[in-house]
Amino acid sequence: MSDVVPPEVRPKPAVPAKPPNVGAPSPSSPFPPQIPGVGGGVSAPPPSAIPVPIGSHGPRDVISHSVGQSVGHGVGHVGAHTAAHNGGHAHGGSHSSIGGSTLLGYIGIDTIIEQMRKKTMKTGFDFNVMVVGHSGLGKSTLVNTLFKSQVSRKSAGWARDEKIPKTVEIKAVSHVLEEGGVKMKLTVVDTPGFGDLINNDNCWEPIAKYINEQYEKFLKEEVNITRKKRIPDTRVHCCLYFISPTGHSLRQLDVEFMKRLSHAVNIIPVIAKADTMTIEERQEFKQRVRKELETIGIEFYPQKEFDEDMEDKSDNDKIREAMPFAVVGSDKEYQVNSKRVLGRKTPWGIIEVENPNHCEFSQLRDFLIRSHLQDLKEVTHNIHYETYRAKRLNENGGLHPISSNDTQESNL
Repeated sequence: MSDVVPPEVRPKPAVPAKPPNVGAPSPSSPFPPQIPGVGGGVSAPPPSAIPVPIGSHGPRDVISHSVGQSVGHGVGHVGAHTAAHNGGHAHGGSHSSIGGSTLLGYIGIDTIIEQMRKKTMKTGFDFNVMVVGHSGLGKSTLVNTLFKSQVSRKSAGWARDEKIPKTVEIKAVSHVLEEGGVKMKLTVVDTPGFGDLINNDNCWEPIAKYINEQYEKFLKEEVNITRKKRIPDTRVHCCLYFISPTGHSLRQLDVEFMKRLSHAVNIIPVIAKADTMTIEERQEFKQRVRKELETIGIEFYPQKEFDEDMEDKSDNDKIREAMPFAVVGSDKEYQVNSKRVLGRKTPWGIIEVENPNHCEFSQLRDFLIRSHLQDLKEVTHNIHYETYRAKRLNENGGLHPISSNDTQESNL
């Protein structure tokens, strides 16, 4: 009688512990099962290399088990279960959550845009514009034209017999505009008296003080122990600086103002009443102003160092090459070719404000409102306000709450 043990009861040889990257092959796998130390010691291929037909049950369980054993806790384990439920590889499931590969199904990430839109429509937003320039350049008219409503200081109860102030004054008027369900609280800050005096020395100081006061208000609210859910934003997001259409060069006052305030606020220079110059004169004047600002080292918005990528740089380069915008403002409508247009009537015809062949108002509007409004707010908060905030907190000895009676102002 033979001592050979029947095959069905033959003891199984001891199998060494599996390396982490070893998994049992699927029944349909072309790779033969290999165990270290047996049959040449060649390891089986990793699970990611095993072709798994979608819908098969065996391979899913095998892959889930092998990855779960090798990882235990962590992303790989979750990825294995994701793969088991979706019929794919465990490696692919975990990779999609880290490496950004194609998702296996719809998640709903893109709905964040709609969520943000709904929230903005409910709460609205603030936008604060300052206009600076001497009297008679059409500042109020241009602002009314930009927002197609009577939003300027003069439109809100200004009298024709108002005298020119002896010093630069700051007057702000706020309006709530609504378009397409979106509410915007627009504040127009006027600076009557700027450049109108015989002695204009330091006439920019009240403007710089006002800008810093708005930063200070925001900072005091921000460092309070109990803060408001939504801090009122009165910071100046944009300063439209009106240049006289002399056709020669910038005045010394223009240079001094932009040099001193360009690091505290977003300055956008515009050439006012461009209809007083011919097209050739206008182009020559624009080039002269750009060259002069570049020579002096004055950077206006959008600043080159704030371009985030090549797409931004390409778009902003086109804008910088077109600045300063030569504009014409008018809040009066006229009939032109059976169409109502905003314009200025002259003996030789009607200058259409929104016609790019007549002036650059439409470029300014598109730039200011339709493409860069949010960026103006972000640069104000992330650059100009942060610069002021860092300086004030450094002066204050650290992150301590600022008392309400602290009236110290800091000029940048």
